[in-house]
Amino acid sequence: MKRELGIARCGLACCLCSENVECNGCGSNGCPYHESCENKKCSITKELTHCYKCEENCRKGLLSKIKPYTFTLFAKKYGEKKLLDCLERNEKDGVMYHRNGINGDYDDFDDVEQLMKFILTGER
Repeated sequence: MKRELGIARCGLACCLCSENVECNGCGSNGCPYHESCENKKCSITKELTHCYKCEENCRKGLLSKIKPYTFTLFAKKYGEKKLLDCLERNEKDGVMYHRNGINGDYDDFDDVEQLMKFILTGER
């Protein structure tokens, strides 16, 4: 885990991403989609560092997918530090952020509450 990379604006875990070794996280413009990212554009317009700091319950862009949406809700509820702590613990316990390409253990859910519980406990 590269904790210093933190969480992307949209909620994805840059700290656990293994897709682009050259990337230094969302704020670095290292993501291949940084120029077209709807969540980045919106949060910059609103002068927010992350979507979880927004008062709206938005499902635009990557927030239409359960993983970034739930990570964003988790950070709203518990804070980014708690999210990073849980992700780090889960990784140490064998939970994979990317197992097959960009899909991993956090992608096996279709219910926000179940994914929130998984993030908190690391247990299904």
